[in-house]
Amino acid sequence: MVDKNRVGGAGDKAGGKIKEAAGKLTGDEKLRAEGKADQVKGGVKSAVGGAADALKGK
Repeated sequence: MVDKNRVGGAGDKAGGKIKEAAGKLTGDEKLRAEGKADQVKGGVKSAVGGAADALKGK
């Protein structure tokens, strides 16, 4: 079973990409920065979930 952090991380990454694109499109630098931050947060969550999955397998 996949760790919930991996799933949540993927969602954060996707949402962040959408926010970043919307910020670029509208010229809203704050929204663009929030999108990038969400992508980083999602990457961290995914890494934590991956580590948890690896530990479950041992």
